[in-house]
Amino acid sequence: MNEYPKTLIDALAMYHKKPTGNVDWDQAVLAACKSKEKSASTWLTLHDVAVKVRKDIEKVQLASYDLQDEEAYKAHANLLLYIANNIVLARQRRQFVIDDNNRDIIRFLLYYFNGCSLAEEVFPGRGYKLHKNIMLQGGVGVGKTLLMQIFSEYLMRIRSPRFFYNLSVTQMVNYYTLHNNLDRFTFNEEENKGFQCTPVNICLNDIGIQDKTFFGMDTGLLTDEFLHARNEIWTQYGKCAHLTTNLDDKALRKRFERNDGFGRLIDRFKTYNIIPVGGVSRR
Repeated sequence: MNEYPKTLIDALAMYHKKPTGNVDWDQAVLAACKSKEKSASTWLTLHDVAVKVRKDIEKVQLASYDLQDEEAYKAHANLLLYIANNIVLARQRRQFVIDDNNRDIIRFLLYYFNGCSLAEEVFPGRGYKLHKNIMLQGGVGVGKTLLMQIFSEYLMRIRSPRFFYNLSVTQMVNYYTLHNNLDRFTFNEEENKGFQCTPVNICLNDIGIQDKTFFGMDTGLLTDEFLHARNEIWTQYGKCAHLTTNLDDKALRKRFERNDGFGRLIDRFKTYNIIPVGGVSRR
């Protein structure tokens, strides 16, 4: 509220009202405070709701780190590398390598997962946006899943609301075999009452390459169902379903047009920042 008029703050305070930060709204509320019209009570009641909404927004903003400052970025980049080497890769007794194939991707993802607008400037001309999901696309072993594992661990450690769980197609199929649904990975409403849903952020790894029949179930159909549900969740609840895949654009289109004659899944990939990951296998 840097340009918010202090006189309006003071005027609202006289009526024991807090500002929302929206000048037009708060001026209308101030007028309602001074008014004797019946409609004034509606404005005052709704103002309490608007103030609560503002507090919720500020809570989310406070949970994000400001990486606009280069020194702050370096601190987070070093923490990410420390987590990669000492937690994610510790069991494999190897070090995480940053090179020309992943350096800019790491910068983009650090900005992206911290809600920093600089993310949209890392790859000029690609149209990447903060509100979209992530899809890492590249050959076998180039480090797509590893990157998402490292970022998942990093986000958990900094207690970010953008933290996500990693999920393999195999794990998803196994869950379906046991429970005959994908609820845990989609709406997550099985243990809730009424129409309450508690979806979480997820990254499904290696989509499109593990399609097979498993105990009579086409795993490709399960992946499609997952993606349809997650698009609805992204739209309604703002929870992301990130993806990794070995398929290039042509193979991706061919695979996901197979069971969808209307092209809905292909169209929904427009809600993704599709990031190519180059290089040779790091394994």
